Amino acid sequence: MFDERLIERLGRIDTPFYFYDMELLRSTLSAVKEEADKYKYKVHYAFKANANGPILREIRDFGFGADCVSGFEVRKALETGFDPSKIVFAGVGKADWEIELGIDAGIESFNVESIPELEIIDEIAGEKNRIANIALRLNPNVNANTHHYITTGLEENKFGINQWDLEKVAKVLKRLRNVRFIGIHFHIGSQITDLGSFKDLCLRVNDLQKWFVSNRLYPKVINVGGGLGIDYENPDENSIPDFKAFFELFDEILELNADQEVHFELGRSMVAQCGNLISKVLYVKDGVNTKFAIVDAGMSDLIRPALYQAYHKIENLTSQEGEEKYDVVGPICESSDSFGKAVRIPKARRGDLIAIRSAGAYGEVMASQYNLRRLPLAYYSDDGLF
Repeated sequence: MFDERLIERLGRIDTPFYFYDMELLRSTLSAVKEEADKYKYKVHYAFKANANGPILREIRDFGFGADCVSGFEVRKALETGFDPSKIVFAGVGKADWEIELGIDAGIESFNVESIPELEIIDEIAGEKNRIANIALRLNPNVNANTHHYITTGLEENKFGINQWDLEKVAKVLKRLRNVRFIGIHFHIGSQITDLGSFKDLCLRVNDLQKWFVSNRLYPKVINVGGGLGIDYENPDENSIPDFKAFFELFDEILELNADQEVHFELGRSMVAQCGNLISKVLYVKDGVNTKFAIVDAGMSDLIRPALYQAYHKIENLTSQEGEEKYDVVGPICESSDSFGKAVRIPKARRGDLIAIRSAGAYGEVMASQYNLRRLPLAYYSDDGLF
């Protein structure tokens, strides 16, 4: 994706910064919409992946909803012009003001994660003389086969209502007067590349549906969350995930009742490949059995490699000379400030432009000012600069 003209223009900008390919974003969103529309599926974009204004506006204009996990994300969704009736709000620790914001805005639903939360939403809605829509987030105890930090659907995780509490939840629901039960919600994890995990989820949803119907609770919405992964190793060859196979699986396995809606909460798969962290080489340093390419981006700009030991493809955009191995590291005062070890790239020299690929999700949105560094700026391919 980086031709000579683009590289020359990127080289004029102070590094580090994020660069977003907006044409790739639009192509990805088109693919999501085309495949989801075949089954009348509804997609809510997961704000936690990337909350940049230009990206959110593109997603809004495609007609997608918003999946929020904080009141601040709900507020940003409303300010960006997302339809409140397409906003869902999850999270294990919703503060009172966040619940009030959602009720006042008339959001589609709160994805409720515990009995105490359910009771508080009912209490706050009652004080406002309102009815709040709720979906119960259930913990299906399905292994997503992904990094343990981003697995969310096991009984050991903090998320969702465990199945042994369902009878108690049903009794609570039937006595509350200011909440309306509209559905059941699941999310088993993130960066899932084995579709077998989603098959397991569908089978569990089918079983749980029968329990709800037998207890005279009829979910209109089946929200299966998100989690579809991307190809970090081959971002150009596989720039758009296989949404066709993903949505087909749910259509084949989910057993739906009449008039039920299936909702998804996709994030990474919609935005990750369009984003790149652009940096420059500061120094090349000899080490013991290795060479260090020290770049001006750090874990404060992209924490995924340090936090999750995540892989991102690293490219030297400037050099065409023969490949060498480098530990590509940043300037932060932490040994974990590393983007990759024994990375093969063309020979690095001071000033070379480095691209860390597939950084459009959980990149800039997780940036910090550790070591009092400035937050990275963002540029877009639609800018006049490009």
